[in-house]
Amino acid sequence: MSETIEQYREQVLTAYQSVDLAPVEHFIDLLKSARADGNTVFIAGNGGSAATASHFATDLSKGASYQKPTRFRAIALTDSVSTITAYANDVSFDAVFAEQLTNLAQPGDILVSISGSGNSPNILAAQKRAKELNVTCVALTGFAGGRSGELADVHINTPSNHMGRIEDLHMSLCHMVAFHFMDNEQHHIS
Repeated sequence: MSETIEQYREQVLTAYQSVDLAPVEHFIDLLKSARADGNTVFIAGNGGSAATASHFATDLSKGASYQKPTRFRAIALTDSVSTITAYANDVSFDAVFAEQLTNLAQPGDILVSISGSGNSPNILAAQKRAKELNVTCVALTGFAGGRSGELADVHINTPSNHMGRIEDLHMSLCHMVAFHFMDNEQHHIS
């Protein structure tokens, strides 16, 4: 086996083992309340984290909701390309998520921000707007967490300095959370 393949696997496993699961459990509790109360879960990220945001929204909307008596209201703020490009072109790329929250969010909703660096300006703007709207902020970050970790009500940090491993762990943690709400005998994570 290639040394780089084995090394990557070991580094992912080491980083995964160092993730504090207490905030993950807190996140699950927040999601339980949001689902029970009919609140919306908004999810945002850039680049690979945008794909994770979209995937997580699907897992909550389908995998964790299908044939359930109560369902998640989950929206990936990354999925409205025309809205994102309108704000990016006419206002600022920093506003693409915050402005969507202004239009859609209600007190009691949740914003899940996914940022490897924890310092993406549009994520920070969304978190600040969420605070103004009484929306709970959950941040998934890497490295040392950046400003996003500091602004979050719940901070789930994947302590790695490699963006690929950070993104691997974020996707896995999102699957872990969605799996909690699934009847894994009958449904599969998308």
